[in-house]
Amino acid sequence: MEKYDVTGMHCAACSAAVERAVSKVDGVSSVTVSLLTNSMTVEGGSAEDIVTAVKSAGYGAKPANETRIKTSRKESFKILIRLIISVCLLVPLMIISMRGMNGYVQAALSLAVIIVNFRFYINGFKGVIHLAPNMDTLVAMGSGTAFCYSVYVLLTGGNEFYFESAAMILTLITVGKLLESYSKGRTTDALKELIELTPKTATVIDENGNEKTIAAAKVQVGDIFVVRPGEAIPVDGTILEGSTSINEAAITGESIPADKDEGGKVSAGTINLTGFIKCRADAVLEDTTLSQIIKMVENAAATKAPAQKLADKVSGIFVPVVLGIAVITFVIWLIIGETVGFAIARGISVLVISCPCALGLATPVAIMVGSGVGARHGILFKTAEALEEAGKIKTIAFDKTGTVTKGEPRVTDIIPLGISKDELITYAASLEAKSEHPLAKAVMAEVAIDTLKETTDFEIYPGGGLACTLDGSRITGGSLKFISSRMSVDESIAYTAGVLSEQGKTPLLFTKDDKVIGIIGVADTLKDDSTASIEKIRKLGVDVVMITGDNEKTAKAVAEAAGIDKVYAGVLPNEKAEIIQELSKNGHTAMVGDGINDAPALTSANVGIAVGAGTDVAIDSAQIVLTNSGLRDVLGAVRLSRATLMNIRENLFWAFIYNIICIPLAAGVLPMDPMYGAAAMSLSSFCVVMNALRLNLFNVYGEKKRKEKKNMEITINVKGMMCGHCEARVKDALEKIPGVSSAAASHEKGTVVVNCAESVSADILKAAITAAGYEAE
Repeated sequence: MEKYDVTGMHCAACSAAVERAVSKVDGVSSVTVSLLTNSMTVEGGSAEDIVTAVKSAGYGAKPANETRIKTSRKESFKILIRLIISVCLLVPLMIISMRGMNGYVQAALSLAVIIVNFRFYINGFKGVIHLAPNMDTLVAMGSGTAFCYSVYVLLTGGNEFYFESAAMILTLITVGKLLESYSKGRTTDALKELIELTPKTATVIDENGNEKTIAAAKVQVGDIFVVRPGEAIPVDGTILEGSTSINEAAITGESIPADKDEGGKVSAGTINLTGFIKCRADAVLEDTTLSQIIKMVENAAATKAPAQKLADKVSGIFVPVVLGIAVITFVIWLIIGETVGFAIARGISVLVISCPCALGLATPVAIMVGSGVGARHGILFKTAEALEEAGKIKTIAFDKTGTVTKGEPRVTDIIPLGISKDELITYAASLEAKSEHPLAKAVMAEVAIDTLKETTDFEIYPGGGLACTLDGSRITGGSLKFISSRMSVDESIAYTAGVLSEQGKTPLLFTKDDKVIGIIGVADTLKDDSTASIEKIRKLGVDVVMITGDNEKTAKAVAEAAGIDKVYAGVLPNEKAEIIQELSKNGHTAMVGDGINDAPALTSANVGIAVGAGTDVAIDSAQIVLTNSGLRDVLGAVRLSRATLMNIRENLFWAFIYNIICIPLAAGVLPMDPMYGAAAMSLSSFCVVMNALRLNLFNVYGEKKRKEKKNMEITINVKGMMCGHCEARVKDALEKIPGVSSAAASHEKGTVVVNCAESVSADILKAAITAAGYEAE
């Protein structure tokens, strides 16, 4: 699918004309034109033929090497200058007109306003020449007719002039264009903020070991770069040296900094808060996480939601129909017996009060704002359709491992038998230290490395068992089945192991010289937000099921803990897709997963949702990506989609009802001056865009905002800090104090900045620094 920048579009009729022209090009299978971003995506056809087709329709186009939503400041400034000049000419014209003074002066002032705003005439009549009349055509015809008729009256000795209406129409439409330009610019603020987060420079280590500042775009995979406290991470990478806290709000939407050590991953656009780190570049340019997020938001803005289809059909025939209504209105009033001036005024009112722009903007502005709000919270909608479809979900199917659960085994129970808990975990960890099994790593995570004991005669047995010699005793560990095959196990011990199994846990039995010394339960635990999020999702009226390849006993235990009633266990990847298709028969179904085995189901679902920590295959197969990997964002995606859908319906209702009511009124049901019609038109698009901007205030998760306690920032001079490890010690000592939310130390500046509650005194902070081995001033 190729992208193009399109120039010259000013309303929905323009975008409809471009879409019609390109759809007729040989080889083009689909085309989508976005009035909001002035862009076009085309599938099929040659670039040369497509550009030619757009030009033949009266517009400009060129392939976009890199799509970026342009800021509207320059265009808004041009419109503002035109408006100021128009107002300066209009004020004396209105004074002269109200006093019935010289008609030739009125004509001159009116002509000057027309010249200042002549772009309406150029674009309007260009549309007529290419048989694609647009909003500018309506404005140009309305204003031009009023001016030409007034000139005719002036030259024939009459005094029924409409010079002020001709000028007022253009001025008021320009006001509307300025408001529209400004408000449209605000709809892209979230994306602009993301683009501005892209770092401009990077400090890399050259082949001689020297630091060198280069453009971030020139960093290559494998380069070594350094980042100091307060600097932005230039590219995605892995920390090689140092430890720090990083503000990852740009990527995850999470305001709490993430602590990072050697081996930790860092992302472009995030901010290094405390320590000095040296990293290896893993992804650069468009491959960084930040670039991928920007690309997804851009794609959502450049595509069309299904709700836009009706508006597009109406927009395509809107202007010709309005022109026809204006002519019919003029003729009917003449037949009734009204004067030519009265009939012309009614026809002009019809032309200038109609507003195709409101129809064209109703959906895309809501989609842009909605996708921007999602991006700020780590919820990425790949297309406008995904944003709309998520609000229609009736059933959500969750994968288990890595989606509902954390995806890595953790020790859940330590049951010593005849020895202390510490002794049991030390024996078990010392035995498991030489094993690469995930369960062994779970046990190892419970102890410090320096507490492990030396082992000899290490053996791995088929059937799930380990053995070694430790302190002269033979230590064995394994499943109940394995241990039972080697010795007699007491019934109470077997019962306890069975209870753990019923709870979805894996019981590991450990023996010392053929005597069971304890049981350790290991399980893949629920994510912290799984249970609460699933409960809130169900309250939205959405059914929740779990589909997993795990055994039924474990699956049911996890589902019960998470609050999920229906479980499909022991399911193969292709069977997951079949279950999703069956569920979809009862309404829109979403699949949430993270693994390669989830890809078929993600693709089969009406909406595929991939958690960001998952595999590339899963992320590529999904329509929505959650960068935080938590189920809280599944809830947020559904709520935000429903709010966006409601906003779209409100916008479309306003756009349709405005034209349905106002056009008959202007035609004569309630005769009005053309300038009032122009004012109404100017406000129509503005109202639609401002309504969409309300989404920025939407509470994505539906959580009550807590009153934040007042915090203060204290800067303390610290002597003795020499490196990043010193900074970490000071930071750790301070953050253990109740009331301290964060501490940022810098050995280079010799300071530590502490964010804490007002109740925490500086003396307490200084005492903690002194206890850590440093001198506080």
